[in-house]
Amino acid sequence: MSRIPSIILGAAALALTLTGCAGAAASPVDVSDEAIIIDVRTAQEYAAGHLDGAENLDVTSGELAAALATLEQDAEYLVYCRSGNRSAQAVRLMQDAGFTDVTDLGSLDQAAQSTQLPVVG
Repeated sequence: MSRIPSIILGAAALALTLTGCAGAAASPVDVSDEAIIIDVRTAQEYAAGHLDGAENLDVTSGELAAALATLEQDAEYLVYCRSGNRSAQAVRLMQDAGFTDVTDLGSLDQAAQSTQLPVVG
């Protein structure tokens, strides 16, 4: 019986870990009244459907980066996008700018599932 080399097993474990990072887990998130929900997709994507109460700050256009100076760094932020890629970028950007309570909700579907908020628009 052949054994799988440990390097292959290690690479497989790393791939699974990285895949999990691309989109946040859809585990329940307690959405407080003070939480600020940010949709980092384009205005067109936002208009097609977004979480009820979410603010649209497009990360790829630079809109989010430009707004960082006007946002409260110690507030609670919940961030999502279409697939989880842009939300991960936005969370890193916010954390690098000194924001202390930022949660990546992943995709719109994951965000709706974990927050139990309706998709509107």
